[in-house]
Amino acid sequence: MPLPPDPRRALGRRGEDIALAHLVALGATLVDRNHRTRSGEIDLIVHLGPTLVFVEVKTRRVRGRGGRPAVGPPPEVPLLGLHDAQRRRLRRLAVAWLAEQSPRPRADELRFDAIGVLLDEQDRLVRLDHLEGAL
Repeated sequence: MPLPPDPRRALGRRGEDIALAHLVALGATLVDRNHRTRSGEIDLIVHLGPTLVFVEVKTRRVRGRGGRPAVGPPPEVPLLGLHDAQRRRLRRLAVAWLAEQSPRPRADELRFDAIGVLLDEQDRLVRLDHLEGAL
């Protein structure tokens, strides 16, 4: 019997889809998505002009009135969930990803961005925050 889908994973995937659409609207081209290693995962890697951008996406859902109190940062500010340890991990993952690529993607510069996606209870976009050079 298969396991039921993880609702947190579905929420994260929806946020990544929205973040990717935002980046494509800015002119980005997808290079890789959900690249996994033993150490973690890089959500999105895109080329944006001459820049190779590693993107961490944080997705949260607005709580309804009857919602239980949250633990951690308020959902209205998804990027508050981006901690120093995650920033260091993403930099290590990017170095490992670059070492694995043959041929390596050409880029004049590298950048680490963070995108916060806030969804309502029907998975509709409420807010998107894009911090360039966030890491």
